[in-house]
This record gives sequence, structure tokens and C-alpha cells, in this order.
Amino acid sequence: MTIGPRSLAFRVIAFSTIWAVVALIVIYTVIATLYRQASDRGFESLLSAHLFNLIGSVGVSEPGVLTGGPDLGDLRFSEQDSGWYWAVEPVSPGLSGSLRSLSMTESIPSPSTTEVPFNASFQRNYVTQGIAGEEIEVFESEFVLDAKNRVARFRVMGNRSELEHEIGAFDKRLLTYLSLFGLGMIAINAIAIMLGLRPLGRVRAALAMVREGSAQRLDGSFPVEIEPLANETNALIDNNRRIIERSRTQVGNLAHSLKTPLAVLLNEGRAIGGVKGKLISDQAAAMQSQVEHYLRRARVAAQRDSVVYRTPVVPILQRMVRVMAKLNPDTDLSFAPPSAEIVFGGEREDLEEIVGNLLENAMKWAKASVRVSVAPVAGQSASATEFALTIEDDGPGIPEEKAREAMKRGRRLDETKPGTGLGLAIVADLVNEYGGKLILERSAMRGLKAIVQLRRVQ
Repeated sequence: MTIGPRSLAFRVIAFSTIWAVVALIVIYTVIATLYRQASDRGFESLLSAHLFNLIGSVGVSEPGVLTGGPDLGDLRFSEQDSGWYWAVEPVSPGLSGSLRSLSMTESIPSPSTTEVPFNASFQRNYVTQGIAGEEIEVFESEFVLDAKNRVARFRVMGNRSELEHEIGAFDKRLLTYLSLFGLGMIAINAIAIMLGLRPLGRVRAALAMVREGSAQRLDGSFPVEIEPLANETNALIDNNRRIIERSRTQVGNLAHSLKTPLAVLLNEGRAIGGVKGKLISDQAAAMQSQVEHYLRRARVAAQRDSVVYRTPVVPILQRMVRVMAKLNPDTDLSFAPPSAEIVFGGEREDLEEIVGNLLENAMKWAKASVRVSVAPVAGQSASATEFALTIEDDGPGIPEEKAREAMKRGRRLDETKPGTGLGLAIVADLVNEYGGKLILERSAMRGLKAIVQLRRVQ
């Protein structure tokens, strides 16, 4: 099955692929956003819990010195410059000393309350730069430590860069998994579509068998969606066959109905004799010739585009060459068969008439030898849609200016040879009705070379 922009499979696969990509992008965006929001909430909740834990772990001595040994339960507060810090600093004039985590090797400045004001709960949070250049988020609160209203400022700082790195790593993993899932889904979808369209391929193969003449109908079991199409196609084939057969029957009936009156006219003309008798005989003979000619054309036209008639060429040529060789033992008649099988898209009788007339003409004029060959049209591949039948002799040939004259009905270029002058004309008519070509030219054997190009089928 060929897949291209005009292919139904291509369109369905392309549409489903676009839909899958859009859906996966939306899913990725939603999951990444939800994960970021959940991570931010968890990060802020952790800093808030550490802040309340820090406030509960610090007190003040009677002289006004900050005391306590806070343990927030996270080893990152013990690793230098880890990005996780805490600090307690005095705010009231009567309070001294300060506390900080082991990880905090330098002071981290705090913005003024004008830049970042406290809320109603005397808390604020902001983002600043850490000791090692990392981005940190700070949760800060001012709290009254004793009855003397001595106030200290508590700060807990978390590594925001670390959080962003984790979110970025999750986004990459999510994108990788969704991409693999998307590719698998697209592949499975494409396979399912191709399998679903396989019955159409069977229909095409069945139609090809009908066209080649190896089958009379579309045979086989088809899905319910395609079965009506197969039934309608079979009905069309049957109707076409009935029309052709009816036409052939009518042509045959016409031929038989005219045969007797024409025979009577010919006999009466001969019986009358004289000039008038000859005139009647000649006109009756001409009528008989024309009737046969046009009846033949009607028959060929009725079957020209038929999907039934297929005729292997080589067996017919071999049989006719053997017959002609026996009838003309003094003439060297050779046949060069093709390397591949060639099938003519027409009826056997018509091909025999074409070959018979050309062979008879060549044997009549040949001095010593005649050559017959058949091959696909030059320049085309093995799947060529035409083939060329060539018959040449070493006789006198036909001058180029008289070649067209020789193909007219009843025209004889040499009255000394027996014949009716209808051979080449019949060949020309038949070839023309099949949409082919008849070419007469000088042969390399110095005689006539007749080339017939006809339609070839698989």
C-alpha cells in the first residue's frame, strides 16, 4: 500500500498523530504545573514548620541574652553553605546576642520592612541570594520572647535553586516518558489503522484479478462496512457483462440477417450478367465487405475496454509461426520470443487476425527469410503498458510515400501478386480500434518492417 498525502491511511494517521501530540503537550503542561504548585506548597510548608520549631527552641536569659540550641531535624542546616540556614537576631534595645545554624558561615542581609513589609501576623517571606550564590527563599517572623516585651527576629532559609533543579529534573523525566508513550501510541495507532484498511487492499487485489481476467467477480469475505461496496461492484460487473453479451448477440444477428439478402443480390447480379449484372454484383460485394468491416469494428469497440479479455501473446505467435513455416518450406521463418510473459488486452481471434494477415503478407513478398519478434515497447520497464510485435522480411518493401496508400481497403500496389488488398487495411482497422499503432518502415533486411504496438496488461 502506497502512503502519500492523498492516501486515506496517511490522512488518518496524520490526524491521529497531531491529536496525540496536542494531547500529550496538554498533559505535560498540566502535570508539570500541578507538580510545581505542589512542590512550592510543600517547600513553603516545610519552611513555615521549621520557623515555628525555631521560635519554640529559643529563649532569653534574665540579663537579656538570647539562649537555646535549636535542632530542626535536618542535616542540611549543619552543612556549610548548603543553602539551608536559620538565624535569630535581637530587635529590642534590651536584647543582645545572636544565634545561627552551622551551615550559615556569613551573614545574609535582610531587606528593610519598607521593601518587604510584615503581614498582620508579623511574618514575611522573600527571595534573595545565598552565601554560595544560590537562590534562597526566606521565611521571617518577629516574636516577643518574655514579659518585658523583648523582641527577636527569626529567619529560616531554604535552597530555592535546589527546588528548581528537582522540578527541572522531574519535567525532563516526564517529557521523556510522555515522548516514549506518545511514540508507542502513534506506532500502535498506525498499525491499527493499516490493519483496519487491509480489507481495502483485498478489494483492490480482487478488482485487479477481475481486470486481468483471472476472476469474474469480487470473491472473498469482507467487513460489513466494505461488503456493500463489493456487492455493488459485482452488480456493475454483471451488468457490464450483460450489456457486452447483448451487443455481441445483436451484432451477430445483424450479420446473419444481412448475409442472405446480400448473397441473393450477388447471385442475381451474376445471373443477370452484362454491365448491369456486374454493377449489381460489385455493389453487393462492396456492401458485404463494408458490413463485415463495421461489424468487426463494433465487436472490437464493445470489448476494447472490457475487464475480461486477456490473451497470452507468445503461444499464439509460436503456433502461427509453425503453421506458416510448414506452408512455406522454402522461406526461413524465425521467431524471437520475449524474456518475460506478454499478455494482450484483447480477444484471441483479433490478435490471430492481426498476426495472420501480417505473416501472410510477409511470406508472400519475402525472397528468402522472415523474422518475427515481440517485446515490451523500447525504453519502458517490465511493467510497460504496451508491447511491440515486429514482422520483417527481405522482400522489395514499400516506399515510404506509398505506405499510407497500402493500408487503404482494397488498394494493391502490385497487381501481379494474388490477394484482395484487404490484409493491411484489416490490420490497421483492428489496431486502431484497440488504440494501438501500425508502423510500416524499411527493414534492416531491406524489405518491409511492420511494427504493431498494442496494449499490454499484467
